[in-house]
Amino acid sequence: MTDAPASRTPAGNPYAVEIDREWLGWHEVVDLVRSLTPDECLEPGYYRDPDWSVRDVVAHLGTWLAEGQAQFERMTAGTYEGHDIDIDGLNAGFLAAMAGQPWAVAWIQANAARSRMLEEWYRLEPSDEAAWWIRKSAADHYAEHLDRLRAWAAELVARRLEAEA
Repeated sequence: MTDAPASRTPAGNPYAVEIDREWLGWHEVVDLVRSLTPDECLEPGYYRDPDWSVRDVVAHLGTWLAEGQAQFERMTAGTYEGHDIDIDGLNAGFLAAMAGQPWAVAWIQANAARSRMLEEWYRLEPSDEAAWWIRKSAADHYAEHLDRLRAWAAELVARRLEAEA
C-alpha cells in the first residue's frame, strides 16, 4: 500500500480520524487499480447482472464522491435540505451517466471528485448530516467495495501472469 504520511488533515480538523480513514481507503483503491492494465480495468466481472468492470466501480465511487462534495457545499452554504434520498435511484442514475465512458474519463472524474469533496469536507462543522454523508461517500463506502475489488484485481493479475508464462 502507498506509504501514508502521519496526518493528512489540517490542524484541529474535527474529522481528522475520518479523513485519515478516507485517505487509507482511497489509496488502497489506487494501489489495486495501478496493479491492472487499462484493458483489465474494462474487463466485466467485478459484478455480474449487471456486469461491472473496475471502470464501473471507480465511476460509482467517483459519482458518490461528487455527490458528497455537492452536499458538503450545501451544508457550508446553509442550503442543505437533508439526506432523504433514493439511494438505489441515485445509483442507477450515476451508473447510467457514466456508462460507456472511457477508463481515463472514469479515473479522472473519480480523482477530481475526491479532491473537491476533500476541499469541502475540510470546511465542514460537525453535524449528524455531515457524518451521514461522510459515511456514504468516503471510507465506509470504499470498504463496501474493497473486498470484491481485491479479489477481482487478484484474479485479473493472475490471468495476465498465467498468459505471460
